Amino acid sequence: MSLTGLQFRIRYKIISKLKEAGATSKENAVTVQEAGLDSREQNWLTYLAGAFLDKIKKTKDQRYYI
Repeated sequence: MSLTGLQFRIRYKIISKLKEAGATSKENAVTVQEAGLDSREQNWLTYLAGAFLDKIKKTKDQRYYI
């Protein structure tokens, strides 16, 4: 699996877990523990949430939403 394929798969899993946790707006943002992200997903989250046009956003208090 290429890095792009792996990145896509992890991104999809993170977005799915954030949706399940109800993190669909800044007001409803959740922590990584509330979203149930494993350590691998947490490592990728730092990278993905910093991307310019990505759906995953990060608040100042370390919560995430889509």
